[in-house]
Amino acid sequence: MMMGVRASFNSIVGLVLCAMLAGADAQVVDIPDFSYVTCGSSLKLQHAGTKARLHSHEITYGSGSGQQSVTGFPKPNDSNSYWTVKARHGERCDLGVPIKNGDKIRLMHANTRKWLHSHLHQSPISGNQEVSAFGEGPNADEGNVDDDWIVETSNPKGWMRDEKIRLKHASTGLYLHSHKQKYGRPIAGQFEVCARDGKDSNNLWLAAEGVYLPIEEPETTAEGKKDEL
Repeated sequence: MMMGVRASFNSIVGLVLCAMLAGADAQVVDIPDFSYVTCGSSLKLQHAGTKARLHSHEITYGSGSGQQSVTGFPKPNDSNSYWTVKARHGERCDLGVPIKNGDKIRLMHANTRKWLHSHLHQSPISGNQEVSAFGEGPNADEGNVDDDWIVETSNPKGWMRDEKIRLKHASTGLYLHSHKQKYGRPIAGQFEVCARDGKDSNNLWLAAEGVYLPIEEPETTAEGKKDEL
């Protein structure tokens, strides 16, 4: 008799535990995925070789185009090293959409609202192709097709944070590049950033610090439109 009672008790406990586990599963909430670079993310790009962050500021080149200069900043804690990921020139992308291999993107300098840009001018130190920050119009954010960069990543799912990638200038086919040569005054200690032909270790970059938008279904507004950037 006691064995029968014990067996019944064990069965009841088993059923209760199963119900509790089922209830716990029902409470599970999807955790946002912040592991990829997505449209709308604001990030710092770190050069794999020098460890400097891609940087700009309201200081123009004294030669070449005379546009706003782009450098590699040796310290990680400067707000002038943030860039926002946006769609290629003339297009929009849904917020939170992961950036994949072959995608054309633009990078907007967060503080000055100018685009990462390149063109047929020589860079000041090495004589490679100049990289600048370019923008016109009342908000300094009107650019052109020379602001487009092609993402090259080996990950089929997209550009992951902390993954080494290359950015290829869409108009000229040259790669975003940096090296150990530094500027003197007024930007002493900052590394030259330029564009150069061919793949090597000096045109590898990775997404470092930043505010990353998670991968998720784009939210809709009251009008039923997707959030875009």
